[in-house]
Order: sequence, then structure tokens, then C-alpha cells
Amino acid sequence: MSEPLTHDQVQHVAKLSRLRLSADEIAQYADQLSAVLGYMDKLNELDVTGVEPMAHPLDVTNVLREDEPVDGLPVDAVLDNAPARDDPFFRVPKVIGDGSGA
Repeated sequence: MSEPLTHDQVQHVAKLSRLRLSADEIAQYADQLSAVLGYMDKLNELDVTGVEPMAHPLDVTNVLREDEPVDGLPVDAVLDNAPARDDPFFRVPKVIGDGSGA
């Protein structure tokens, strides 16, 4: 079995996931994530020689229609649903930067 995760490792994963965790949560997740990784170690002990890889346990196939091109909606019809427009575009609020392009 692999070693338990350290608090620093859990903090690193939380940072990558953009999560803010309390000290209690870090301790809790260290235990939980260590248990998950321990289970993965257990699965790695299985002999899978000759076992075909599969994406799904059942033999399923997608039933899709043929992809046939069709005309899209006219621009005016689409923009009729827009809360704000700047013809011929949707107007949306600025969310990043100061608009200088730099």
C-alpha cells in the first residue's frame, strides 16, 4: 500500500482544483484520498493478463442518425432571443481585462 497523503499534497491538489479547504477538511481529505489510492493499489494487484480493455461492460452501440447538413436560423431570428444585441452580434458584458487587448 502506498504511503498516506501529506497535508501539503492535499493542499496542492486543492489549489489545482481551486478549492479553499480548512485545516479540518485537509485532514479529512488526506484520509479519504489515501483510502482511494490504497484501493487503486489493491486493484493494481489483479492479474489482468489476457483481459481485453473495454470502454463499457455491456456490448452497446450508438444509434445515431445520418449527419445531414441543414440551413441554420437566420441571424435576425437568433438575435430576437438575445437580451442585448449589437447588430449583427450578441452584446455581452466584459468579463476579462480592461479592454485594451494587452
